[in-house]
Amino acid sequence: MLMDDDTCYAALITRDSRFDGRFFVGVSTTGIYCRPICPAKQPKKPSCRFFPSPAAAEQAGFRPCMRCRPEQSPGLAPVDRISRLSLAAAHLIEKGFLKEASLRRLASKLDVSDRHLRRAFSETFGVSPVRYAQTQRLLLARQLLRDTSLSILDVAEASGFKSLRRMNELFRDRYRTNPASLRHLDTGGVPDEPVFELGFRPPYAWQEILRFLEGRAIPNVESVSRGIYRRSVRVPFGPEGYAGWIAVEPDFSRNTLRVTVSSSLSRVIPQVLGRVRHLFDLSASPGEIGKSLGPLIARVPGLRVPGAFDGFEMAVRAVLGQQITVKAARTLAGRFSSAFGTPVGTPHPEITRTFPLPGEIAQLTPDDLAGLGITRNRVRTILALANACASGALSLSPVPDVQKEIAHLRALPGIGEWTAQYIAMRVMAWPDAFPHTDLGIMKALNERSPARVLGIAESWRPWRAYAAMALWQSL
Repeated sequence: MLMDDDTCYAALITRDSRFDGRFFVGVSTTGIYCRPICPAKQPKKPSCRFFPSPAAAEQAGFRPCMRCRPEQSPGLAPVDRISRLSLAAAHLIEKGFLKEASLRRLASKLDVSDRHLRRAFSETFGVSPVRYAQTQRLLLARQLLRDTSLSILDVAEASGFKSLRRMNELFRDRYRTNPASLRHLDTGGVPDEPVFELGFRPPYAWQEILRFLEGRAIPNVESVSRGIYRRSVRVPFGPEGYAGWIAVEPDFSRNTLRVTVSSSLSRVIPQVLGRVRHLFDLSASPGEIGKSLGPLIARVPGLRVPGAFDGFEMAVRAVLGQQITVKAARTLAGRFSSAFGTPVGTPHPEITRTFPLPGEIAQLTPDDLAGLGITRNRVRTILALANACASGALSLSPVPDVQKEIAHLRALPGIGEWTAQYIAMRVMAWPDAFPHTDLGIMKALNERSPARVLGIAESWRPWRAYAAMALWQSL
């Protein structure tokens, strides 16, 4: 759903970064559409048309701006149920779901009819899911053509097009040009490894999220050094999948995160960038969150809720962290990945293995996990998680019906309220998740009663996950 034109234009003429990604403006005199923060000369209001997504602007015949680059804009935060359904669908589309499957299968995965999905999706983004998928592929192709030295054929494959011919057709239809025209820039300075910029709405509390991730980084899988987050990557896409590494650092002058992606991951760039957006909570709107949480979050402007680069990895990490210290859980996670992960070549000596996939762990027995220092009950829980993920019973990703997914989690042995809420908070990107039995939260509130903690937290809806982060930061 889109704001009224007056509000949109007011945000446009002030280049208000709080609205970046929440709408796009098409300028009739140029045929170009832009982000509200575009540095170009601002158009007169009669020349402006406002759209809820790049796909809607392109459907109306506008072409993307070469200066503000709509493909780098932040996403939307899921709050109400309709938007959660749409954003869960968008999350899967951006990971390439519609490249191999039909819209009906996408709707089935989200447990709704395809008609309901189309209606909800159009309400949020102004276009059909198929049109949205086409635009996402085109925008990624533009980014790859401008910022990498990949061949045009490789760009077509990496962007999710089934053929180079189809990409050329859509470029001519939408942009009235051909892909080669975007190669006018000197690519001699393009690094060997592709670098992408992903936008966020400022402020962004980078040091706080980095400190949180550093304390929980899985040895040999993740590292934090000199303000840069690095990790191994394994994407089970196609018959064999792809493995490599990424490095993430901020560029506050442009309100973006710079993401270096190893060339070995060039075929799965949409999936990798989608995971980075999730991990670093790039869809958050600090202004809206601040209005609801007030003084609680004012001490840390731009506080984010760290998500999950890999849902299964994060869920296992949550189980290992039950009733022990963060440091001890990190040690166990390192042993687990060393025992069952896959070696990966990287230029970073501290990154040597990828985390195992659920299908691989599902094939193990409790005896296989013996000797790692993990209790028998948690071994049982991890195996149950792996089997549920491998069978498709659990999604462990942003889903439209969070309560249903939490109920599935709670039905597994060893998953209590704290673990379910923590997974909902980080894996499902549910902004209202709240692990009210957490000892740190109770300590920060000086409360011993979980029921009273829940009562206090009522005023923080629908942003209780951010309240939890603020309370942990206060300790």
